[in-house]
Amino acid sequence: MALISPSRRLRRTPFSDGVEAAGVSAYTVYNHMLLPTVFASVEEDYRHLKSAVQVWDVACERQVEVRGPDAGKLVQMLSPRDLRGMLPGQCYYLPMVDETGGMLNDPVAVKLAEDRWWISIADSDLLFWVKGIAHGYRLDVLIDEPDVSPLAVQGPLADELMARVFGDGVRGIRFFRFGHFDFMGRDMVIARSGYSKQGGFEIYVEGSDMGMPLWHALMEAGRDLDVRAGCPNGIERVEGGLLSYGNDMTRENTPHEAGLGRFCNTATAIGCIGRDALLRVVKDGPVKQVRGIEIETDRLPRCDRAWQLSDRGKRVGQVTSAAVSPDFGCGVAIGMVRMTHWDEGTEVTVETQDGTFPARVRENFWI
Repeated sequence: MALISPSRRLRRTPFSDGVEAAGVSAYTVYNHMLLPTVFASVEEDYRHLKSAVQVWDVACERQVEVRGPDAGKLVQMLSPRDLRGMLPGQCYYLPMVDETGGMLNDPVAVKLAEDRWWISIADSDLLFWVKGIAHGYRLDVLIDEPDVSPLAVQGPLADELMARVFGDGVRGIRFFRFGHFDFMGRDMVIARSGYSKQGGFEIYVEGSDMGMPLWHALMEAGRDLDVRAGCPNGIERVEGGLLSYGNDMTRENTPHEAGLGRFCNTATAIGCIGRDALLRVVKDGPVKQVRGIEIETDRLPRCDRAWQLSDRGKRVGQVTSAAVSPDFGCGVAIGMVRMTHWDEGTEVTVETQDGTFPARVRENFWI
């Protein structure tokens, strides 16, 4: 396999030294930064994530900071989710769309104050879109990428590890809420959130100089918990139906096609730039939508391209992410499926670079 040549355009993170010392064996590139993808193996990392606790370098989830008198107005312009009831201390999952209703990103928005937000982005250059909207509408805001690098603690023992470092108060954080906690005299925003279904937290580390001290503190505190460096796991992600922007949905898809309609309040999200286009989508309904796909095999090639879904030779959709699940003993996948075939149990065929496999559609996912 070819290697990635490092350069200043491909940024290291405040945790890269710890990741390398822990034996990272593969990376991907995400928001122009290194994102670990494998340590021991995808399967072993998967087992460990489900049984213990891992520390993830997810500094690539860059923040777009919006602050100023028009901050709330601008964030509402970006998303069809109604934000009027959102309070400081809350995190919202926000589909963000362009004027056609196409998905530009699916970040978590962190409302620090009425006039200050962090938008924790997936893999796209959302900063430039936000700056352009703010300038075009002459909004009274400042927009920047602050020196904030998320570090995730995920797994069933995450609460215990976090309490050892930040105190028992961290256990009281509710899902998609955050609190402020002290570490070495520095304020840390900690949210109960993360890119797995195993439970855990994301620490918004403000200041690169705090990266390795916090990494070492977590590793030391969790020795008897079998804490390890980890990363978003491809198998566990697909089992849980956690979508990957750029893989499972793109700017060509609306939130409703991506199965994110429950996060849209299009009728009341006054000011959203893509509102008119999405109102038409709501009226007519999507003609394709994300579904789980169960594939009858215990061996699959790497899903580094879209695989066609077909029914008796007719194309009915595509698989966008896939893996073999050790726990479920089959292939698990995320796909975009046409409405004629998206019902539970519909039989289809998956065409991969290594052959075809029988499969069936699942309306929901595995975990």
